Amino acid sequence: MKYYSLHKAAPDVDFREAVVNGQAPDKGLYFPESIPQLPKDFVERLSSLSKEEISFKVMKPYVGESIPDDVLQKIVSETINFPFPLIRVDENIFSLELFHGPTYAFKDVGARFMSRCLGYFNQSSSKKTTILVATSGDTGGAVANGFLGVEGVEVIILYPSKKVSPVQELQLTTLGENITALEVQGSFDDCQAIVKQAFIDEDLKQKYQLTSANSINVGRWLPQQLYYFFALQNWQEKEPPVICVPSGNFGNICAGVLANVSGMPVKHFIAACNANDTIPLFLETNSYQPKNSVSTISNAMDVGNPSNFVRILELFHQQTNDLKKHFTAVSVSDDETRKTISDVYDDAGYLLDPHGAVAYKALSDYLKINKSDKGIFLETAHPVKFPDVIEELLQIKIPLPENAKTLFAKEKQSILIDASFDKVKDWMMNR
Repeated sequence: MKYYSLHKAAPDVDFREAVVNGQAPDKGLYFPESIPQLPKDFVERLSSLSKEEISFKVMKPYVGESIPDDVLQKIVSETINFPFPLIRVDENIFSLELFHGPTYAFKDVGARFMSRCLGYFNQSSSKKTTILVATSGDTGGAVANGFLGVEGVEVIILYPSKKVSPVQELQLTTLGENITALEVQGSFDDCQAIVKQAFIDEDLKQKYQLTSANSINVGRWLPQQLYYFFALQNWQEKEPPVICVPSGNFGNICAGVLANVSGMPVKHFIAACNANDTIPLFLETNSYQPKNSVSTISNAMDVGNPSNFVRILELFHQQTNDLKKHFTAVSVSDDETRKTISDVYDDAGYLLDPHGAVAYKALSDYLKINKSDKGIFLETAHPVKFPDVIEELLQIKIPLPENAKTLFAKEKQSILIDASFDKVKDWMMNR
């Protein structure tokens, strides 16, 4: 499998180069030259296959010859070695719970897969790789956990000060070793802009072998397909589901659309956004107008210029009208999110995190109009990551998962820094 740049001005590369480089030299995102088509009997037999068999079958065409089959088998087994339950919330709505991994967020899958691929690639490299990543919440913890102790790899995480939850912050600032957290006095968009500029800075490119662990990296993006297949593996209804995804940088839902193009049956996709409504407005007006992000209670989705939407457009060959037949995007306010958390807890006894609540609301509204359909929303993070919102709203105490209790005994280690590329570059050049 070869990967080309969406800017179409860089050489094609294999999977190894795409993962190690992160982004093409022309600043475009890498995209597979062809979309593998899964055999019909594979999709029909999902319920009888193991998660490991599904994962290897899905990922093998994208990896190609870059990783031997036995190594890839081990990588996928370690990537998915936790549950992905599909839970019925009410008659027509199911929750795909993606928070049962080590950092209680869906990003564990992509981070674990990428870290193990990069660890394998680094066995034949004499130069240390530096992961430079911006996070709006969950990416930082997942990447920090996934790459902790990986030989030949160091991680620098930029996160917006006072805009991530306490658990999220502790997960990315307490590990030490090869993990460094930069606490940026700005927004996630500031962090992302700094990271993007760092990748094209000649001085930094001379000093570091940089790559990204955001979903712009194919090593993070592509394995997110897997839990969509796990959802279909447990889907008992006659018709394919509508799938609703809480969407910020649009890597997660893009992976779902990719799986669908490969042959996985889905009736419709809904991108559930918060007040950061760049994509809902684009689908309404056909005019793409990125904007500064605004802070919401679903903070991991606070993205005003989603990087991965260009990949979704590429999957539909830039045909917006075709996209709209299969894909809807809606914006849900904080007030609606709070009401959804409260209503679903009271009516169904199900505890939503703010991101899952945005998706539940969007899916519920869609199903009220499309009454014959049933759907799945992605519950992308454990509610324990958002105690300030949930505990105040519901007047309950969220039980801490056992391995989260140790976080609060650890000391935060971060470097406070201005939201300035020059400041970050100066720190990186002189460390």
